[in-house]
Amino acid sequence: MDRVSSPRSSDLDQLLPWAVVAVAGAGLTVFTVVWSGGTLGSGLSGHGWQAPPFTLSTMARMASDGPAASWPWAPAAAVYGGVLGVLALIVLPVALLVGFLVREGAGRKGLAGRRELAPLCPKGVAARARELRPGLRGREHLRPDETGNLLGDLAPHGPELRSSYEDVELDLMAPRAGKSTGIAVPRVLRAQGAVLLTSNKSDVYAVTRAERAKAGTVWTFDPQGIAHAPRTMWWDLLSECRSTEGARRLAGHFVASVNDDTAKKDFWISAAQNTLTALFLAAARNRAPLHELLGWLADPGDRTPVDLLRDARLIAMAEQLQGTVQGAVETRDGIYETARQTVACLLDPEILAWVTPDPDLPEFRPDQHVLGQDTLYLLSKDGGGSAAGVIAGLADATMRAGVVAAERMGGRLDPPMTAVLDEAANVCRISDLPDLYSHLGSRGINVVTLLQSYRQGTRVWGEVGMDALWSAATVKLLGAGLDDADFVQKVSTLVGQRDVRTPTISRSKDGTSRSYSYRLDPVLPPDRIRALPKGTALLLATGIKPALIRLRPWYKEPGADVISAAAKAETAAITERAARRLIPGMPQTADGTEATGIPGPPGVHLSKPAADGGQRGAAPA
Repeated sequence: MDRVSSPRSSDLDQLLPWAVVAVAGAGLTVFTVVWSGGTLGSGLSGHGWQAPPFTLSTMARMASDGPAASWPWAPAAAVYGGVLGVLALIVLPVALLVGFLVREGAGRKGLAGRRELAPLCPKGVAARARELRPGLRGREHLRPDETGNLLGDLAPHGPELRSSYEDVELDLMAPRAGKSTGIAVPRVLRAQGAVLLTSNKSDVYAVTRAERAKAGTVWTFDPQGIAHAPRTMWWDLLSECRSTEGARRLAGHFVASVNDDTAKKDFWISAAQNTLTALFLAAARNRAPLHELLGWLADPGDRTPVDLLRDARLIAMAEQLQGTVQGAVETRDGIYETARQTVACLLDPEILAWVTPDPDLPEFRPDQHVLGQDTLYLLSKDGGGSAAGVIAGLADATMRAGVVAAERMGGRLDPPMTAVLDEAANVCRISDLPDLYSHLGSRGINVVTLLQSYRQGTRVWGEVGMDALWSAATVKLLGAGLDDADFVQKVSTLVGQRDVRTPTISRSKDGTSRSYSYRLDPVLPPDRIRALPKGTALLLATGIKPALIRLRPWYKEPGADVISAAAKAETAAITERAARRLIPGMPQTADGTEATGIPGPPGVHLSKPAADGGQRGAAPA
């Protein structure tokens, strides 16, 4: 029993002197604060700067009778006010210092802090913007949105972080984790130049359309009625097919829309793409309409496209198509049937009308769109009957037009173009998107690809393609709900490890000794990455330690009430248009939809299509 109690007695003996020193120091500090504060209060109140003696007897009198007893000539309120003032002067700097140390402690725990993220902070990103955008040089004050894309705030207390306009971004988040409210909508609202948005829902369109209409023309490409927008534009699908490269790219977009892994093409898929390339090229070079091209596909024995290719002096392409037509009947029919399946969406007359020249409506021109501040909404359903091939073709044509315009400007678009590819794996399968990422950012085309998971991207671009997309993205945001165990483990490895100090206490009859050992623990274990709360994201930026950020949803930003009101009006208009389409045989209104007598929301009306091709839809009266 004595052997057990002896070390404890020894511990108390060692701690007792330190306890006495601590109590004495605390008492002296309190007395000093009261003594100086009371004197300050007496002097400032006009009752003299005379201070009581700085002695133990004064300390005892203050403890027994209170501070006011040492300054009987001054009001008690003045004495206590002076004490509180001196206490605040001491506590406030200490609190600020502790807060600073706590904020900086996040970096020491393995994640980036304010110092490591300096290139993404306001000063760093503003300096980078002046280098990238010639139009900003010489200006002393820049608006935040002119300097870069808002990512969010460094958790837990800031500052605001932005990526530069040469960054390209990949965001992985589960459904309802904040992709639309925290990323897609803010990017569209804050964009400085032309905007391109793809989606399979109308939510982002409804929130942003009214605001973007203030910046420029709004083009709504909605062939499947996602927002039930009336057709007020058309795009010449074959305009991109006048070169062999353009025809092959368009054929690739249609093939990718039905092929889950573009990295794995069997014989039929590859042969169908070659055949489509030849047919697109023949139709474009001879200005044949799309319905005639569909007729060629329906009749493999039709030699018209071969003759048209010969007339256009595309002899090699004509010979290749003729070889397919004259091949074994089973093989030829299999190739043509595969090609027909890839462009099956064009059999729908409503979809075909959006990509067929219409003299009564304005034509959308990608080369003109990228030079202004117009907005292009590309809406399509996913699954069977999807117009994903058309959407991918138009998105690709617009981004490539941006590259051409950047080359004419000296290498970079100014103001930069914003391309938000929401639901890219479902409605915008650009097969070589990983390769485009490598240089789009350097051209002033800021691309943001939104996926629900890493595996979803693998299904579209294959393992190699998705790895290339991951590597090419200079900014990556990983949000809530990532349930792929292998991927989350890889992310945890990328975030890294940190040293954790573990104390070891040894007791003996001679006293107590303390030693420390170190071990490596993950900065963010996989379970913590999976359990990231909604509204937060892990930021991985090239050349910078990982950081945890808080997204900034559009509805929490200044001016959200105005945007929300416009969004409600637009949503009501979409609902009304949807109801009209469900009732056949009704007379048409001015905007081309069916009139039903269903009342619209107060202060909202459906206007006629804009003469300049902008989709004006529903607007406040």
